[in-house]
Parts: sequence; C-alpha cells; structure tokens
Amino acid sequence: MSYTILSAVEGIKSMNKIDLCYMDPPYNTGRNFYNFDDRFSSSEEYRDKLILPVVKSVYDKLSKNGVIVIHVEPRISHHIRIVCDMVFGESRFVNEIVWKSGGNHNTEKKLQRNHDTLIVYSKTSSHTFNPEYKKYDEKDVKNGNKDQKGYYSTSALKNSQPEVIPRPNLRYEWKGNYHQWYVSKEKMEELDKDDRLVYNKQGIPRVKRYYHEMKGIQVKDIWDDISQIQNGEKLPYATQKPVKLLERVISMFSNEGDMVCDPFAGSGTTGRAAIKLNREYRLFDINPEGKKLFEGSLSGRLPI
Repeated sequence: MSYTILSAVEGIKSMNKIDLCYMDPPYNTGRNFYNFDDRFSSSEEYRDKLILPVVKSVYDKLSKNGVIVIHVEPRISHHIRIVCDMVFGESRFVNEIVWKSGGNHNTEKKLQRNHDTLIVYSKTSSHTFNPEYKKYDEKDVKNGNKDQKGYYSTSALKNSQPEVIPRPNLRYEWKGNYHQWYVSKEKMEELDKDDRLVYNKQGIPRVKRYYHEMKGIQVKDIWDDISQIQNGEKLPYATQKPVKLLERVISMFSNEGDMVCDPFAGSGTTGRAAIKLNREYRLFDINPEGKKLFEGSLSGRLPI
C-alpha cells in the first residue's frame, strides 16, 4: 500500500494487477487550480493525450473481474465514453452513475449543474459487483400490512401487458381467472400453499413480500444520499471528494483484499476509504502536496 509521486501512466505500468481503478482526472475546465493545472489546448488533446493513454494502461493491468470507474462532469462525459468504448468495447459498459454533488449559486443562461457523472466499465462480463441496500423506512413498514408472519408489502403476479412480451407457458387459469402471470402454475401453487397470496375483489392474486426476508431497497444509478465533503474531513486540496462516496464505489466494485488503484490520487481519499474497507491500494499523483496531505491525514496531523 503506497502513495507514489508518478504520472498516471507511469504509476499504472508499475503495477502487477488492478482489481478496481477509480480515477477523478482533470476535467479540462481551462483553469489553473492551486493543486494542478487543468488547461488543455482542445478537447481532442485532453481526450487523446491525457485520458486515452491512462485508460489503455488500466485495461492492460485489470484483472478478469476488474472494473474502472471514471469520475467526471457531464460536459466531458461523452469523451470518456468514446475512449472507454474504444478500449473496453461498447459491450463492457456497466453503468453511468449520477451523483448529486450539490451547488447553491444561481445561473442566468442555463440550468445549474447539480451532479457529477461516474462512468463504469468492466474488463469482462464476470466483473465484481456487490449491491448495496438501504433500510426500509420504519414508518412505511409499520403503516403497511401485517399478518402472523410479520409486516409485508405486495407485488403483482398478473402481467397487465401480455402483448408486449407474450409468454404462452405462463398463461393459465388460476381460481377462475385466465391470464398471463409472472410465475409458473407450480410456483403459484407453492405460494398459495405457503399462504403467500392475497386477493383483490376480482380474485386476482398478489404475492406477499415480508420485510424481514428482504435485503432492503437496492441502491440504483442515481446517488442523492451522499453529501459533499463531510465535517472533519476537508483538506486544503482542490476538487476533493467525500470519503463516503469512495466507500460506496469501493464496496460495490471490489472485494476485501482486492487491489484498488487511483492514478489521479490528489489528497488520497481513495486510500483512506480503501484502508477502512480492508483493500490494498496504490495511489499515484505528480503533485507532492497531495502525498503530504494524505500521509498527514493518516498520522493525525490533519483531519480524515
């Protein structure tokens, strides 16, 4: 586990294997930040001279289950997609995640940007993915249905649009109602025997889903529950991202003991999240100030 002062490509080439690469590269904003210069002569130079060589290097080092997550803003996300389609192939696109990043100032000529974009590609179809689930709201649970087995919600068993996807094998009569259903007749009989069905006035069944048997509400591709930098973790580094955001990325797309790489490491948020989640990590950046901040945060001289 280390933070090394190297360029992104040099750092990646020095590695043996990467299981997850998260990178938050410059956005071609035309600005000279205190911590790094984000000025390029054109979008083509940005894409072909900065992004493409890094993505190619990551692809070569990714494991079979490996994933790359590139954090950008909507203005340039199409350039990232073009590069990743070239290197990984269109079929290896996994997700475009919208992170509600916030922003309070008003704009007069266009809608204010209120989100960042995380572009996800995988090396193969067997990539690592660990779904995350949020707890059900206790009020919603207790305001719902209940029987001797506990609180439950219900979901449809009758297909209301059988003409869209005809499934003749799922069409049968159930207690006087002939429809196309979402389950086989054998499964319907099993649910009925286990007292898992409730009926409306027309005799159409719905299946009970007990809250204590379900994992929760799965996190989807819009993340609006992670705020900007949390109290106590802000470091004097431009474009720093919140630790909770990196924790979600690392938890979803890698497993304990995996190697996580960040070739534009900045203040080392990826490393702090990797430590907490028991991952190996390698961080690279050309700015020595980022390494000092990261090491200071771990030693307690600066806040994590």
